[in-house]
Amino acid sequence: MPVDAAEYAAALRQYAAGVVLLTVRDDIDDVGTTVTSLMSVSADPPLIAIGLAADGYPAEVLQSVGSGAVNVLGAGQAILASRFSSAGRPSARHLLESAMWRRAPVSDAIVLDGALAALDCRVSSVVEAGSHVLVLLSVEAVPVLAAEGDPLVRLRGRWTDGSGAPLRRP
Repeated sequence: MPVDAAEYAAALRQYAAGVVLLTVRDDIDDVGTTVTSLMSVSADPPLIAIGLAADGYPAEVLQSVGSGAVNVLGAGQAILASRFSSAGRPSARHLLESAMWRRAPVSDAIVLDGALAALDCRVSSVVEAGSHVLVLLSVEAVPVLAAEGDPLVRLRGRWTDGSGAPLRRP
């Protein structure tokens, strides 16, 4: 018997996930998207994996360019996460007008100075996985690493600081 899609989604909403911003620079522009499906794969060599919608532009451009940056967002960056998760968003540079950022040394993608960490990556492989693709990324550099800070977490459809309570707007 197949699993009901609504029940499946409700079950996974119980799983808290860290929030990252994937950025990619192509020949035309900068692309960014909010991602909550990230996992550490290997420390030696350093590899991570992210899940992206197979039919989405971020997956297409990441595979085409072959590199990008993964910014680990802090609890104070919920607004950025929301901006990059909405459909029809403009260029990443326009969504980051008020944020300090620079270019990653390998991918030339945007890395946020205020992120908890930023990983500069190359695409190692791509695996089709239903409606999504699983992108295995080789970590080439860590251009941002904060000494402290609370991570932004997604739980039950809300941004939290890890305690489970929704973040309040300042």
